Amino acid sequence: MTLASDVEQSGHLLSQAVHRSKRFSIDGILERTFTYAFSGLVYPQIWEDPVVDMKAMQIEPHHHIVTISSGGCNALSYLTAGPAKITAVDLNHAHVALVKLKIAGVKNLPDWDTFYRFFGAADDAANVSVYERFLHAKLDEKARRYWNKRNAFGFKRINQFKNNFYRFGLLGRFIGAGHLLAKIYGRDISKLVECKSLEEQRRVFDAELAPLFEKKAVKWLTNQRASLFGLGIPPAQYDALAGDRKMIDILHQRLEKLACGFPMSENYFAWQAFGRQYAPDASGMLPPYLQYENFTRLRAAVDNLTMQHGSVTDALVQAPAASVDRVVLLDAQDWMTDAQLNELWSAISHAAAPRARVVFRTAGVETILPGRVSAATLNLWNYLDEESLVLGQQDRSAIYGGFHVYEFKS
Repeated sequence: MTLASDVEQSGHLLSQAVHRSKRFSIDGILERTFTYAFSGLVYPQIWEDPVVDMKAMQIEPHHHIVTISSGGCNALSYLTAGPAKITAVDLNHAHVALVKLKIAGVKNLPDWDTFYRFFGAADDAANVSVYERFLHAKLDEKARRYWNKRNAFGFKRINQFKNNFYRFGLLGRFIGAGHLLAKIYGRDISKLVECKSLEEQRRVFDAELAPLFEKKAVKWLTNQRASLFGLGIPPAQYDALAGDRKMIDILHQRLEKLACGFPMSENYFAWQAFGRQYAPDASGMLPPYLQYENFTRLRAAVDNLTMQHGSVTDALVQAPAASVDRVVLLDAQDWMTDAQLNELWSAISHAAAPRARVVFRTAGVETILPGRVSAATLNLWNYLDEESLVLGQQDRSAIYGGFHVYEFKS
């Protein structure tokens, strides 16, 4: 299979997930534009808090977790809690290649320092030679072909890891555009990473970031559904996020929580948003898979993680009955039609082991399942509303409106 066919497979899977409208309608054009934008690397870092996920899952040694991988930070982080098996799936071939590269790094890089320099700092020229020496031969053909592909200037994709990998991908470029927009208005939102207290973070937010939400051009821009494609938000999810409110007000609220809700020293999501990197001295809180104290445990457990290119529904349909203990859906259900939701939850219910849990996020505040998933299926599950609310408030990524946990009744 060629790289072109890998892209075509991703495009087919994404079109099944996103396309709802006629090709030449406004919605249809937006959906197809999103699919095109989403066909390459989107998330150099996943934008859900794995620490909150693991609290919700209450992982035990016998557990089998099925999760959407995105950039793979969370799937690898779950390994540090010691589950028996993790099946990670993603529609996007670039995310699949990234997770396979991370798996190869865990297995084959000589020590944590090299691993962190490659995947944490991700901005050292030596990373290219490290790739050639330790990782290139360890990848399967598809992943190797992805990272060796050259761009229009003749540079291999793997060179992104010597130029701050976190500035690449759809999300990385979107964040960069946000910084540029702020500079056009004379603001510097990177000042947030210099803050030493929540009080100082509040002052900088009020001075550098909050005034941007009053600009007419910013209000107009955020009112366009295509404006949030860089966050991986398709038209259907944009509508769910907006609801009856103005998008500018929602973004103001969410970014305020990101900037002011947690100390910078504890929030690597804020570092990525406002500093476009992890804390340079690695003293800021890192994803669990990048933390020094977890590296030995991660290396011992990494063979328990498998990566698949496909949909989470298909993975669950193919799983034996009662074989899956935890399912992590990220925010994928916001993309889905009622028919797709029912197909997914039928598959989850088939695969669910006793007391299985499902964790997901929504752009809006409320769970989207009642009234959309059939009562017969939904009645098999308990919604843990209080736990969901408490854990949602702890989510440092701060982007989502709702965090939800369901538990299988059987």
